[in-house]
Amino acid sequence: MQIRPYTAGDLPAMTEIWNQVVEEGMAFPQKEPLNEITAPTFFAGQTLSAVAEEQGEILGLYILHPNNLGRCGHIGNASYAVRRDCRGKHVGEALVRDCLAKLQDCGFRLLQFNAVVCTNTAAIKLYKRLGFQKIGEVPGGFQDKNGVYQDIMLFYYAVS
Repeated sequence: MQIRPYTAGDLPAMTEIWNQVVEEGMAFPQKEPLNEITAPTFFAGQTLSAVAEEQGEILGLYILHPNNLGRCGHIGNASYAVRRDCRGKHVGEALVRDCLAKLQDCGFRLLQFNAVVCTNTAAIKLYKRLGFQKIGEVPGGFQDKNGVYQDIMLFYYAVS
C-alpha cells in the first residue's frame, strides 16, 4: 500500500469513500455528501489531501488542514476515511501515520481532533496507541444519523 497526494483521477473514488462515512452518520459532522462539483474544491482546499492506494485501487484518504488561524495556525486538524470493505485492514493506521509524518512539512506542530465520537472505538484505540492524548469530552456534542446525541472526545498529538 502506498500513501500519496491525491490526483484529479482519484476524485471519484475519494468522493465515494468520503460519502460512505458521511452517509453512515456516525463519525463526520457533515450531513451533505460531496458530488462531482463540490468534491474537487473541497479536496483542493485542504493543506494536504492524500490517498491510500494499492494495485491501482483507492482504499482510503485523509485531509489535513489548519484547526484554527493566526496564533493557533500551527495546530492542524485531520479527517480519515477508509473504504467500507477495507476497514479492519490497517488502512486507517497507515493514513494516520502518514499524516503524522507530514505534519511538520505542512507547517504544523500539533494535531488536534475536535470531535471523535465516543462510539468510534476503533479510532479511539488507534489514536491512543499512536500517542495521542485525550484532552476532554463534550457530552452530547455529536448528533448521529438516528438523531441520538453522542459524546465527543478531543485529542491532540504533539510533534516531538
